[in-house]
Amino acid sequence: MLDLPVWFEVGSFIVLGLVLLTDLLLVLKRPHEPSMKEAGLWVSFYVLLALIFAGLMFLFTGPEFGSQFVAGWVTEYSLSIDNLFVFIIIMARFSVPRKYQQEALMVGIIIALVLRGIFILLGAVIIEQFSWVFYIFGAFLLWTAYKQAKDDSEEEGEGGENRLVGWFSKILPMHNEFNGGKATIKINGKRHFTPMLLVFLTLGVTDLIFALDSIPAIFGLTQSPFIVFTANIFALMGLRQLYFLLGGLMERLIYLKHALSLILGFIGFKLIFHAMHENELPFINGGQHIEWAPDIPTSFSLLFILGTIFLAVVASLAVSKKRAGREPEVHEISRTADRVAHQAETVAAESTSTESTSTEPMSTEPKDAGTTAPGQTTPADDGHRS
Repeated sequence: MLDLPVWFEVGSFIVLGLVLLTDLLLVLKRPHEPSMKEAGLWVSFYVLLALIFAGLMFLFTGPEFGSQFVAGWVTEYSLSIDNLFVFIIIMARFSVPRKYQQEALMVGIIIALVLRGIFILLGAVIIEQFSWVFYIFGAFLLWTAYKQAKDDSEEEGEGGENRLVGWFSKILPMHNEFNGGKATIKINGKRHFTPMLLVFLTLGVTDLIFALDSIPAIFGLTQSPFIVFTANIFALMGLRQLYFLLGGLMERLIYLKHALSLILGFIGFKLIFHAMHENELPFINGGQHIEWAPDIPTSFSLLFILGTIFLAVVASLAVSKKRAGREPEVHEISRTADRVAHQAETVAAESTSTESTSTEPMSTEPKDAGTTAPGQTTPADDGHRS
């Protein structure tokens, strides 16, 4: 177990709590849609804060635990980026005004931190008492990695969200319109809940569902509850600004899902190997430790995670850029085809009109007496000539 000075742990939580509180107050005081510059500055601030904290970890605890924090933070941050796909869908489904999306994300993140904290404490107690739980965590991550690679991430959490909305709509007085960033509104002296309440709860519960994947994953990198919780805090703190910064870029990270699948699978195997090292189950190897199982060091785990994400991002952006280069040609071909089709329709219409005119039947009605056909003379003309 990690042995850190008490003042370091307490001081870390106080500083992180103050940062979160300041961020929340800023959002509540001035709800707005942040610009790309503002979002970029906030994301850079939180990344820099995490790197400073990692430096302190290296300084006070050594390279092993410092590497565990960096590996855990990068893993949680990467999984959080993948979560943004679902957050974007939730915001669109509830038609949350862009001005109030910051507040919705912030409250959802706070709910997620509380729920994750409970999960982490329970996980730490279970791991301390039952080392065989790593078999379960490892198998679960391998199944999750397979599902992550196979399924569309947009479908994740959708069923749970619909059930949540339906359940609350039945038991609570709901109003269909938003009241700014507030979860309630007073109508005719009666308090009603706005869709913002459902947005808060949906974001929190959805993130809790994602935590079922991420928390076992980070426990595969470190068994310190302090590192697990601080890595989660740093991963979630910059998530709100990252939501606005990435925006349309999310669709370009086409290989991120596959990279995360590889990472989860890698950590799943790492957990199973660790469980084999610490094996106490009597029906496996007679309850003895399995010495031949490889022991994967934290430094290799960190390099694997960073390398996989780097290659996925580079490949995604390269393919997206190549596709974007083809779009002008495709649009030009499409416009040309439209012009040709329009011209063909015009020619066909004119041809049809001409044929209709040339085949029009001669009139059989008697001509008016005062009308003289060409080449004919009237009796009056004959008398005049004579």
